[in-house]
Amino acid sequence: MTVKLKKCAKAKELARHVPFPDKDANKYSRGKAVVVGGAAAYPGAACLSSLAALRMGAGYVEVVCAPESLQVVRANPNVVARSWDGWTPAASRLDDADPARPAACLVGPGLEGVPDEAPMVLDVLRLCANPVVVDGGAVAALASEAGRTIASLRAEAGLATVVTPHLGEARRLGDPFRMRPPKEDLQRKDGARFAQQLADAYGATVLLKGPVTFIARSKMPHDGADDVVRAMRKGTPALAKAGTGDVLAGMVVALLAQGLAPGKAAELAAV
Repeated sequence: MTVKLKKCAKAKELARHVPFPDKDANKYSRGKAVVVGGAAAYPGAACLSSLAALRMGAGYVEVVCAPESLQVVRANPNVVARSWDGWTPAASRLDDADPARPAACLVGPGLEGVPDEAPMVLDVLRLCANPVVVDGGAVAALASEAGRTIASLRAEAGLATVVTPHLGEARRLGDPFRMRPPKEDLQRKDGARFAQQLADAYGATVLLKGPVTFIARSKMPHDGADDVVRAMRKGTPALAKAGTGDVLAGMVVALLAQGLAPGKAAELAAV
């Protein structure tokens, strides 16, 4: 498989894509970001993602988390928090793509080890009529047979899906397709090739995190993919800590909620 590798655009060039609210904007027209995550053991992941979504400009941020995590999440008064007990995407209006009230959903931060995570993740992917970001603990559900089927259906319907795995999670995504994963250091060509294979397999935009981060888009017509994998080489050891991926995913979902295309949202968040 041959891929074209290109550096991410410079920050100054990407800055013109940052959404700027209209003078008559309201919290709903600026975009609603819904974060589904934050198990009892990991409430901080949902806190970090939701705060990042606010900072990146989403007008309304809602967190759907474990009942035990509500008190921690509600420490941020700008976030609307609700228990995931009995919750469905329809409860957050994610089943309705309303141009006047744009929205996007992030599922996965802090879901690691939750016994019933798969049905909830699959419901989000199946029922959400808006862009979905799949991160962290939701990656395993996406890699399942049911998850792969739903991802294919989303792609055929023109619904944007963005996946933000680190290399370990990406290997899990590649296993069902017998993909050969790259080495630990994610060299330029093998990392780019692997990211593109995943993007094509899942009909998604893939942001493969590492010392060099690769952004690949599926060749589905609705993605407007140009057969180029973007590489972001500005990562530093400062990012090698728990929580930075949650922040990145929160940034991506906020940009999607404000109307950016999947590839541009991923590139802008990463840079």
